[in-house]
Amino acid sequence: VQLQASGGGPVQAGGSLRLSCAASGFTRGDYVIGWFRQAPGKEREALASISVRENTTIYGHFVKGRSTISSDGAKNMVHLRLNNLGPEDMGIYYCAGRYGVTATILSGLYTYWGHGTLVTVSS
Repeated sequence: VQLQASGGGPVQAGGSLRLSCAASGFTRGDYVIGWFRQAPGKEREALASISVRENTTIYGHFVKGRSTISSDGAKNMVHLRLNNLGPEDMGIYYCAGRYGVTATILSGLYTYWGHGTLVTVSS
């Protein structure tokens, strides 16, 4: 399984961005994708997760209410849209995957991790 996150870059405070995770190698459709981020000197933060087969989602408190996670199963893509960005949103954003049908933001349950994409926020 390979996961590739993209869509990061510089964003102005108050702006939005859409991150994408391209998933390949899953041999069946019951898998879960999660988004996490980590800033220098900070612990990894759980953002959101989606069960691709069930289309159920869960959000972490860091982004709840201002983010949307969605999947395009036909393209094996999962997107995370994040609105109203602030300095606290800066960091490297990672997508992770696991087989299963239950969305989860527990990072320890994920088997596969991709390289991250960097998000910076300027005021």
